[in-house]
Amino acid sequence: MQASDLAALNTQVLWAAFFLSAVFGAVAQRTNFCTMGAISDVMNMGDWTRLRQWVLAIGVAMLGFAVLVFTGQVDPAKTLYASSRFIWLSAAVGGALFGFGMVLASGCGSKTLVRIGGGSLKSLVVFLVMGVAAFATLKGITAVVRVGTVDRVAVDMASGTSLAGWLAAATGLALKQAWLVLGGLLGGALVLWALLGRGFRTFDNLLAGLGIGGVVVAMWWVSGHLGYVAEHPDTLQEAFVATNSGRAEALSFVSPVAYTVDWLMFFSDKSKVLTLGIVSVFGVVLGSAVAALAGRNFRWEGFGSTEDVGNHLVGGVLMGVGGVTAMGCTVGQGLSGLSTLGITSFVAVAFIVLGAVAAFRYQIWRLERMA
Repeated sequence: MQASDLAALNTQVLWAAFFLSAVFGAVAQRTNFCTMGAISDVMNMGDWTRLRQWVLAIGVAMLGFAVLVFTGQVDPAKTLYASSRFIWLSAAVGGALFGFGMVLASGCGSKTLVRIGGGSLKSLVVFLVMGVAAFATLKGITAVVRVGTVDRVAVDMASGTSLAGWLAAATGLALKQAWLVLGGLLGGALVLWALLGRGFRTFDNLLAGLGIGGVVVAMWWVSGHLGYVAEHPDTLQEAFVATNSGRAEALSFVSPVAYTVDWLMFFSDKSKVLTLGIVSVFGVVLGSAVAALAGRNFRWEGFGSTEDVGNHLVGGVLMGVGGVTAMGCTVGQGLSGLSTLGITSFVAVAFIVLGAVAAFRYQIWRLERMA
């Protein structure tokens, strides 16, 4: 591949990622898709509708990724989440921190971007704080703490950390077949559970689950297939263009926020280039803004009190630190990661939920104490 061809391919990947993330933002704004809101609805009102949206999206992402693997479109061993190290403590601690933080900050990383598109100045502050905290946990002071503590605790697994890899090793199935079987069973079960909910099958609910899940699958194809180069003209090695990790990536909204803040701050530095993650951040905000304006839901929103400011600042820090430590957020691990059937993702998502539940109970305790 010539350098000019590589540049053209890079541009195609970036535009495709921008378009898909804009669709994500528009769908999330239109349907009020929100993991934190889903957990809140179940805890406070016994309403499982938005949780079924999330589960439907997970199921669709699992099914779609399994098909991509089976048809040879994506190599699961070359994704961001593929590893032989089960970093269970990082996933647990990071997930709990992120889950607690997203409640304090009125939404996870993706919801923060969606809310910015809808006119929330509070979420703009969270975006900046989360980005700085995430970058510090990638390369700064909290990165030193992370690497020296939780990241040291891991279990090495010869068959990798994917459930499909375990199935293949245990049964002798080809990896592609194991992926199709397990992804089909788990993804299909999740989709079925979501669709069987009483009154769930409305246009908005189906749009949320099918649309968000479909975007994740499409992003895997863009990064893992369209953006795959067997031999980079400079390094003569295989590469995935326009990614920060150098591996196949899908949607995630913690580390990409950090890279976006870094790109904006050092814009004149030619070594700082646009990546799939960075354009996804801009795409979600734009898509959300278009949907909010079209639906006449755009509203400027500010902080209501000093305590409100404090909660959002602390929440932004916890999401930045926790999201990087857990290698993802409710989208990064909760959709993209789970679609790869990685056990680290299952642990991270479980502790994100537990962290969110703890934060809601903390808020209830605060209100009771003030009363």
